[in-house]
Amino acid sequence: MKFSVGNSLKLAFRPWVEGLENIPAEGPAILASNHLSFSDSFFLPAVLDRKVTFIAKAEYFTSPGIKGKLTAAFFKGVGQLPVDRSGGRGAGEAAIRSGIEVLERGELFGIYPEGTRSPDGRLYRGKPGGLARVTLATGAPVIPVAMIDTEKVQPPGKIVPKMIRPGIRIGKPLDFSRYHGMDGDRFILRSVTDEVMYEIMKLSGQEYVDIYATAAKRQIAEAAKKQAEAEKAAKKSGSGAQ
Repeated sequence: MKFSVGNSLKLAFRPWVEGLENIPAEGPAILASNHLSFSDSFFLPAVLDRKVTFIAKAEYFTSPGIKGKLTAAFFKGVGQLPVDRSGGRGAGEAAIRSGIEVLERGELFGIYPEGTRSPDGRLYRGKPGGLARVTLATGAPVIPVAMIDTEKVQPPGKIVPKMIRPGIRIGKPLDFSRYHGMDGDRFILRSVTDEVMYEIMKLSGQEYVDIYATAAKRQIAEAAKKQAEAEKAAKKSGSGAQ
């Protein structure tokens, strides 16, 4: 996949990269990135010599039809791990176990602390638990990563990408060994997550919003629904007046 898809991406889009020296040549590490586009999980591994394993929603592996089978084969080929996000706490535990297993093999584990793609290009509050628990359980360093302009390459809902040159900034590793054994403390988990998000914000230059991206998506959807209803009512009222 690196030679085929990875090299094709680099040739077509020529992504620029800063901070490659911060990726260790060997040993476990967590790559914690902002999440702007579906393509983030392809551009980041494409510019690295090492394999990166992300967790991906289970729907990518279980969709029906030929397209579904091709999608599942692709995600398996790039080493993504399926996680059922509908299972509440059980789903979160499965994601944490998957991350720990990857790191115990001495590999790179990629995670999006926001939990979902940004709906508007801003950086949202990181979800506590997943990232923090994995690093405290394994002692692996966290490397903050900022994806730049990938949402312009492939906006949500668009299939054909735009030929825009994206960027990737990789920060210095963060060591949280001072919190070893404290993964049961929710205040520590919050502190670790916030520190990582602050570094991502500095690297990306994004505006930070102190709510979860999932909540922001609900607010945007509700606002769009209300606007559509208002426009429909206004149109109906105008037709009645005529």
